[in-house]
Amino acid sequence: MSTDSEMSGAASLDVQSLSPSMTVNDLEGSLKWYQDSLGFKVEQRHEREGKLRAASLSAGSARVMLNQEDGAKGTDRIKGQGMSLYFTTQQSVDALAEKFTANGGTLQVGPQDMPWGVRMISVLDPDGYKLVFAKPIPT
Repeated sequence: MSTDSEMSGAASLDVQSLSPSMTVNDLEGSLKWYQDSLGFKVEQRHEREGKLRAASLSAGSARVMLNQEDGAKGTDRIKGQGMSLYFTTQQSVDALAEKFTANGGTLQVGPQDMPWGVRMISVLDPDGYKLVFAKPIPT
């Protein structure tokens, strides 16, 4: 059976990377949380008119951008609901969980083995974005 794109002659999407951009209420606080609690590195700080407006972070080959809430859509709007960011790693998720909880974080899930063949943890960032860190279980 052919898909719509195959029938129309359109090429399949071939994505090389994904770099989500997330709006946060307190950019400086979120940067500290991502660095201290999880180990992300700030790659670049983006300023406009002398004010920090966004920052690009990395962890291995994963990239995320955090943007300061500007209030244009209301400062109390809910962020992070209905989505999660799923990071795969070869690091021990148990060690990640220990570092995270040592820095005052609360695990939402894990560490635990999942039926689909990974050991994972799940955490919520200060704005309610769900971050999942999973290591494949050797078979």
